[in-house]
Amino acid sequence: MAVRVQAGDFDTGKEIAALARGNANIGAIVTFTGTVRGAAKDGAIATMTLEHYPGMTEAELERIEAEAKARWPLEASLIVHRFGDLAPGDSIVLVVTASAHRQAAFEAAEFLMDYLKTRAPFWKKETPLGFGKTGQWVDAREADDGALERWKR
Repeated sequence: MAVRVQAGDFDTGKEIAALARGNANIGAIVTFTGTVRGAAKDGAIATMTLEHYPGMTEAELERIEAEAKARWPLEASLIVHRFGDLAPGDSIVLVVTASAHRQAAFEAAEFLMDYLKTRAPFWKKETPLGFGKTGQWVDAREADDGALERWKR
């Protein structure tokens, strides 16, 4: 199990290879990579700024990851989340889950992403294209909260 919060980009292929190396019990690997969209409801995005509280953020991500491991028979998992100023097309988050069977890997990856979208201590600010335009903090979406509800059952 691994969690990293970093400013720099990640290489998805290298992360998957490192996670799976030497583990012959893995029969399924599921990945999710979130990227910065080039547009929001108010128009084109110049940058997305992600902020977090160092230490607190990693601890919460580790807690979420441990909960996934308690719910599903995971062989390995990884969460990499970026912070700082990101441009459209940049990677934001990588979630990798590995299990003997695909269902556990898929469900655990969905669980982790639903929690990351709603409960992880990150704050997002979108700055639109255009001279002199100021950014706006992104509010939580009801749809994301609804997705999280299914895991409480």
